[in-house]
Amino acid sequence: MISVGGLVAAVWRALHLRSLLLGAIVFLLLANFFKKRLPKNYPPGPPSVPFFGNFFQLGLKEPHLTLQKYVKKYGNLFSMEFSAWPTVIVTGLPLIKEVLVHQGHHAADRPLAPIRERTFKRNGLIMSNGQEWKEQRRFTLTTLRNFGLGKRSLEERIQEEAHHLIQAMEEEKGQPFNPHLKINNAVSNIICSITFGERFEYQDDQFQEMLKLLDDVIRLEMSLWCHFYNTFPRIMEYIPGTHHTLFKKWEKLKSFISRMIENHKRDWNPDDTRDFIDAYLREMQKHDGNATSSFHEENLIFSALDLFIAGTETTSTTLRWALLYMALHPEIQGDHDRDQSDCAAQGPQRVGHP
Repeated sequence: MISVGGLVAAVWRALHLRSLLLGAIVFLLLANFFKKRLPKNYPPGPPSVPFFGNFFQLGLKEPHLTLQKYVKKYGNLFSMEFSAWPTVIVTGLPLIKEVLVHQGHHAADRPLAPIRERTFKRNGLIMSNGQEWKEQRRFTLTTLRNFGLGKRSLEERIQEEAHHLIQAMEEEKGQPFNPHLKINNAVSNIICSITFGERFEYQDDQFQEMLKLLDDVIRLEMSLWCHFYNTFPRIMEYIPGTHHTLFKKWEKLKSFISRMIENHKRDWNPDDTRDFIDAYLREMQKHDGNATSSFHEENLIFSALDLFIAGTETTSTTLRWALLYMALHPEIQGDHDRDQSDCAAQGPQRVGHP
């Protein structure tokens, strides 16, 4: 038989536990509220839930369709929240140009998502900030211009690579095929010729593996596990999932860049700069012994990796969309053929700006 004193003690313990639990919940909600207080001029956006924000509203399979829905409701400038990450979304070319070009100095220093910080830390061209970013960006732009960026010599490289791509497509003999990796290879060869000093054959197994890894990391970063990692990074470090696969694939990509750098070191001549890696090695030599310099091998690895990614994925994706639109609208191809025929019939013409 339970005594009155024991019953009171049991009830008190239960109430005490509930009070602690309720107090903890109230504390977390208040902490979340005060942490997410935003400026008065902060853009409007869909309502969010504590801790998760708009994570489950985005739609992981087709997030672009969800964003289009919010554009119709809130306009070309609106906000969303992903866990601890308040996010401002900008759409529409005029507004994007205003933000990134005319007001670019306000958008230069952005926080890193945990999954990117885990992979890149704050190295390279894209993930660095402040003075380090300015130094790396200035050096890279100068070097790329020296190797033909914006000049006719680069146009000739593109035309040559386009010829190789056409040959690879003709080998399919008119049968249906997926042009994804062929286009990736062609586009990537342009930046590879500048960064690594060589182009790769479309049958090069090692390079095909690198292109496949690049596709994989971009796809995996959109997975549910990686979204959870960005929301709860410390917890997700101990939970198995595709985010760990992503980290392994990033390491393989970094190893590929490291091998290219080691190959360059073997026959490097500071008086004969063949490509971006050679130029960076010479810059590292200039700053040798300067502990505060941002020109070190880890930054070289990540800068070359940034160029490899940026010079492959975006242009390749744009070209594949262009092919898709042409396939869906064959009348455009017919109009182009007729225009070409008309031009040929009229003979040589002067082409220039009006």
